[in-house]
Amino acid sequence: TEELAELLEAGLQLEGALKVIEQRQEKSEVKTVAAKLRQRVRDGVSFSQALRECGKTFDALYCNLVAAGEAGGALPQILKRQCAYLELIEDLRKRVINSLMYPSIVFASALVLMFIFLTFLVPQLSVLLGKTGQKLPMITQILIAVSGFCGKWWWAIIAVVGATALLIRAAVQTPPGRAWWHRAMLDIPVVGPVLRAKFYAEMLQTLSTLVSNGVTLLHGINLMLAATANVYLQGLLRKVADLVGEGTSLASALRRVGFFPPVLMDILGVGEQTGDIASALERAARRFDRELTSRIGHLTTLIQPAIILLVALFVGVVAYSMIAGILTSVSALRAR
Repeated sequence: TEELAELLEAGLQLEGALKVIEQRQEKSEVKTVAAKLRQRVRDGVSFSQALRECGKTFDALYCNLVAAGEAGGALPQILKRQCAYLELIEDLRKRVINSLMYPSIVFASALVLMFIFLTFLVPQLSVLLGKTGQKLPMITQILIAVSGFCGKWWWAIIAVVGATALLIRAAVQTPPGRAWWHRAMLDIPVVGPVLRAKFYAEMLQTLSTLVSNGVTLLHGINLMLAATANVYLQGLLRKVADLVGEGTSLASALRRVGFFPPVLMDILGVGEQTGDIASALERAARRFDRELTSRIGHLTTLIQPAIILLVALFVGVVAYSMIAGILTSVSALRAR
């Protein structure tokens, strides 16, 4: 997108710009896409229609923005704005993923550590302590019993966990299950506020980009509706689109739906009063982008110590159980 915008701004025609991208020396899938687009443009098809024919490579938002640029004779400017938008959305996605990366690694390491303890270390300890013939502390007996159960029925545990995961996945794929899960995700402590802030930032940035490029507000909401993966949020946007289509202002529509924060309605209300809704959407997008950064910081701050504490608690319980059993056995041997 960025390269095509620069070539068009340099004075090349669309077909020539696509030819330059197609003839790049390095191996890239972009060359294949550029060749297909160039062929369709040479056949007389509009660039936006050629993009739609590329399947899922270019979404509805992208294609409609290009169509608006073609109609207004501002395709290079539209492409540059779209490039900035794509970079922003990718940055939002990476920040959310990166905030969860370290906790996920720590949690996976804890599972591996638990497996090693229960499968290798505890059975060896139980054999050693069993030779003393002494009654072990209750916590040590529980640990040995759990280890023995896992060692004997590990295949059943894996089967049950796998079957449960498949059943949950099948349930979530049904329309009622998907709607429930998508709603429940937004209410998960710590994680839910991050997902909400991400949705607000993406929605507002998308609407700002669309409205700034001549797309009507109602059409922009419908495009955002098609690009939203969360079923629950799709339903909310559908209600907003219906209200806006009936002549309700965007701020009033959001207020009547009831899911959106009051500060968003205040910002949009001022923009509607001044007649500059695009700038209001952009200001709101920047505000919720800052909130997303703050939420991600809170998520990282809270989840990482929580998982480390959980791992330390597990290791501490196992270590205490083993040491208690060893000390009991040693004390009995000394008494003899």
